[in-house]
Amino acid sequence: MISKSLKETKEIARKFVKKVTPHTDGAFVIALSGDLGSGKTTFARALAETFDIHEREVTSPTFVIIKSYDLDSKEFFFKKFIHVDAYRLEKAEEIEKLGWKTLIRDFGNLILIEWPENIGEALPKNAVKISFMFIDENTREIVFN
Repeated sequence: MISKSLKETKEIARKFVKKVTPHTDGAFVIALSGDLGSGKTTFARALAETFDIHEREVTSPTFVIIKSYDLDSKEFFFKKFIHVDAYRLEKAEEIEKLGWKTLIRDFGNLILIEWPENIGEALPKNAVKISFMFIDENTREIVFN
């Protein structure tokens, strides 16, 4: 998909998450890959807004690694929206020390992870992978794998 604006990226995220259904064998994991500034955090923010998260501004948890938000929505099955930024991590063991295995076992969790390549084999095989590419100041290519 090609997004030509912030508004379009947000709409793509909203439409995507409304189609998401929980897995029966653990958390629903969305892996966002792409260069800095390619739209990953904008996508994450739009998902949070769709879940009616009204924190001042949802930002990448670059320094805290994981932010968790309780969900109280009748529209969605998920009980928690968990935003992970693995930018500062270098191997799977680092995220596992943060309770990763427990998080991915809970089918009530929707987990969005930026920089999933940094956690290697800790990323579940059934994660939905979305790639972002910076085209120009306003345009992004978004590929759902």
